[in-house]
Amino acid sequence: MAFVSKLPSISSSSSSVTQLRKPNSFNTHPFNSIHCASCSSTSPFTEKHSIRRYERDNWIYKNQLDQSSYCPLPPDSNSVRDYDIALQLPELKKLLQVLREKRESGGPGAGDGGRGPGNVFLVGTGPGDPELLTVKAMRVIQNADLLLYDRLVSDDVLNLVGDDAKLLYVGKTAGYHSRTQEEIHELLLNFAEAGATVVRLKGGDPLVFGRGGEEMDFLQQQGIQVKVIPGITAASGIAAELGIPLTHRGVANSVRFLTGHSRKGGSDPLFVAANAADPDSTLVVYMGLSTLPSLVLKLIHHGLAPDTPAAAVERGTTPQQHVVLAELKDLAEKITSAQLVSPTLIIIGKVVALSPLWPYSSKERSILVEAK
Repeated sequence: MAFVSKLPSISSSSSSVTQLRKPNSFNTHPFNSIHCASCSSTSPFTEKHSIRRYERDNWIYKNQLDQSSYCPLPPDSNSVRDYDIALQLPELKKLLQVLREKRESGGPGAGDGGRGPGNVFLVGTGPGDPELLTVKAMRVIQNADLLLYDRLVSDDVLNLVGDDAKLLYVGKTAGYHSRTQEEIHELLLNFAEAGATVVRLKGGDPLVFGRGGEEMDFLQQQGIQVKVIPGITAASGIAAELGIPLTHRGVANSVRFLTGHSRKGGSDPLFVAANAADPDSTLVVYMGLSTLPSLVLKLIHHGLAPDTPAAAVERGTTPQQHVVLAELKDLAEKITSAQLVSPTLIIIGKVVALSPLWPYSSKERSILVEAK
């Protein structure tokens, strides 16, 4: 097993692993210091109690922050959500009214001559590194009126948003949904109908475990045109960062993406283990930390070798990236020891041993390929 922080330099031996922090070429915006209960976080992603979230969304919380430098949060998740919505609702109504007035007057930001709905973009922001954004995504982000963003959109990406745009957090974590999916649908619809250019920011790719298809379907049924801007999904972005080819001639002839959690009432994602236990395929598991121990047992039970190479990557492509490399049978234990937290991506398959980070020599990796 190897435990790595950020991407080490490429070496023929795991014993010479070193740390490398990718320089950030994007300047962050200055902000005032405030004190917020349970706000501290080292994550580059937007957490529900992140102090960065409250500073970034200060168009909503401005009055409260002006009155006091302290912003206590309710103790339970339901209260937090109700508290957020209560604060946001007046400002959302004001913003909607401004947009409607612009649309009716035909002024700047009114859309097509003040007629018709605005544009909705579903934008993938990639696994976290802002330099992995597409040029089109950058342009849309910088010209939006309103951006609804998820928890897995990195802070560096949000720093690229235009100064006049409004940001609204609609992220979800286990036990805490700042907005229900139905409320997100209605927000997108209402602002689009008011003539706004609305951007829905999603980590990774919006159509890979991002529920982008649901939002697109809802809006299209209401007559709203939706444009999708793909992003680099975590599987390919993080695998590339680690030097893991998801497919490789003679080693893996296919790749399969699996979610560790299914919709309530849907099929247990672990039931696919019988078909996923393919030694000639690569398995990538999204959102699978809590179900990984059971998944590992099922994969081994259905024939996948216990010594199959595997990797778990927390906060991939960011300076806070942590990597655990281990054989499949040891992966869950090593993840627990390393104290990895969400978001963590899991890659299982012989291609993991082709990474320069895998604790075998280059010669041994060559033998693996030639054996096929």
